[in-house]
Amino acid sequence: MLTYIKESVEELRNNVTWPTRAEASNLMVVVAVFTILFALATWGVDELFSKAVKFYFDKVIN
Repeated sequence: MLTYIKESVEELRNNVTWPTRAEASNLMVVVAVFTILFALATWGVDELFSKAVKFYFDKVIN
């Protein structure tokens, strides 16, 4: 296990290409925008199904 951790740290130091601060900021904005859009889409579908279930129980069952 210790060897694995040492090799992982070594790989992070030498073989990983880290993005610049500007690239990381841009990617963070992209992730935030898509997260908000996905949350709004999920909310919209939830509202749609909620209204459909309410309609079903109000009109179809009664």
